[in-house]
Amino acid sequence: METAKKRMLSGNKAMAEAISQEMERDPNVFVLGEDIGKYGGIFGSTQGLIETYGPERVLDTPISETAFIGAAIGAAAEGMRPVAELMFVDFFGVCMDQIYNHMAKIPYMSGGNVKLPMVLMTAVGGGYNDAAQHSQTLYATFAHLPGMKVVAPSTPYDLKGMMTSAIRDDNPVVFMFHKSLQGLGWMDQLDEAVGNVPEEAYTVPLDKAAVVREGNDVTIVGIQMMTHYAVQAAEKLAEEGIEAEVIDLRSLAPIDKDTILTSLKKTGRLLVVDEDYLSYGMTAEIAAIAAEEALYDLEAPVRRVAVPDVPLPYSSVLEDFVIPGKEKIYEEVKSLLEEG
Repeated sequence: METAKKRMLSGNKAMAEAISQEMERDPNVFVLGEDIGKYGGIFGSTQGLIETYGPERVLDTPISETAFIGAAIGAAAEGMRPVAELMFVDFFGVCMDQIYNHMAKIPYMSGGNVKLPMVLMTAVGGGYNDAAQHSQTLYATFAHLPGMKVVAPSTPYDLKGMMTSAIRDDNPVVFMFHKSLQGLGWMDQLDEAVGNVPEEAYTVPLDKAAVVREGNDVTIVGIQMMTHYAVQAAEKLAEEGIEAEVIDLRSLAPIDKDTILTSLKKTGRLLVVDEDYLSYGMTAEIAAIAAEEALYDLEAPVRRVAVPDVPLPYSSVLEDFVIPGKEKIYEEVKSLLEEG
């Protein structure tokens, strides 16, 4: 019996396929943003859509984030399902009023009478020397604000499945995709940016973490690139007989507490790794969950690894220094296991 051949796609093609399939399924779905038409999005998330669906459903907009995100909110309030792209998450400052005072609050302030079934997708992450204004993740900035679901997939499979779920959801969803995981030719090529993606439409839940590697000695919780680095560190630790369990958070709001707490009951140790800033971030939130709900399962204090509280440097040497990698995670786990 022949084994079915895997269908491999890069992250950006998985995203574009999800959007295309939903546009074909539902005429209320449309896309708008800067350079998302003929250019296909600077990170490839809308490649091929304008050729299939035309400029009336794939709208290249002026450089005015407030205007086109506001337009998406209005369209969603009238029953359409817009997918708006904020080119870089770093640009949120010029349009945060639309995002937080309108997109996140209208469903609540209308008593649930006005639904906003829209997706705000945005590129996050550093690692390619784009400096302080184009390299942040800002995961916690959005996860902190109630009224929006916030997701950050880390594989092509999840990028497609979670995008499909986001478009079909009746709530506003902030969809963060990592530039390094798009599989673009002009960036460093990572094996993790390509993966098996079924051709048919499917969904991945927007509120569930994933255990991507099982282990009994320590739990490592990561987001996007940090998940992949955690797996690499875990493989190195395994050579020394240390078995780390790695959890890909995937959903930032809401957080899947159950998956984290179940793992902690088994391992008793927790390391949280984040490409966002250390202070007031996702690492602190997950550490607080462990302290509040699993304190007596812990055999050692929670450890956190994240970007120091400094702007992301342009220098490749300095950027590599501030963004955690495999070796930093490996060293932190070794130190954690010496405690308790």
